[in-house]
Amino acid sequence: MSSVDNIPNLLRDKYPEEVQAIFAKYPIKRSAVMPLLYLAQREAGYITKESMAEIATLLELDTTEVAAIVGFYSMYHDEKAGKYRIQVCTDISCALRGADKFLEHLCQNIGIKVGETTPDGLVTIEEVKCLAGCDKAPMFQLQDGDQVSYHENMTVDKTMELVEALKKANLEVKE
Repeated sequence: MSSVDNIPNLLRDKYPEEVQAIFAKYPIKRSAVMPLLYLAQREAGYITKESMAEIATLLELDTTEVAAIVGFYSMYHDEKAGKYRIQVCTDISCALRGADKFLEHLCQNIGIKVGETTPDGLVTIEEVKCLAGCDKAPMFQLQDGDQVSYHENMTVDKTMELVEALKKANLEVKE
């Protein structure tokens, strides 16, 4: 049995029509990598190692090439996280406008470190590079499933108000 035979067919078995539709759009197989990653991430909120291996096999790529794409783009994730991801840009331009201090104080106020998730599983704080809003830093993108919103010229107080609103909205949904 070859190593390819050991790769599960998670995407092909669960989403056969969508996988075929994605392949139909791209005459070169490897061009389908990003839509397949999005499909793999849609259900669990992150991309498993098994899904990366399957995508690599489907596209005749090395798993490392697929993992590099996941690692490069802030919209792809290889780890489970909170329902909401607050991704603070700390690129040099944003750092010059206080992003590093903003991130530090935000984490202190929420009670977690960068990369951690709140105990209620609701919010994960992440550090990312270049969200293309350098002149409006401190800024972050908020990911909620496949929804993304950008928050610019932020303060810790304004961000904490947003976090409290997210918590309240999440509690109302559960009730």
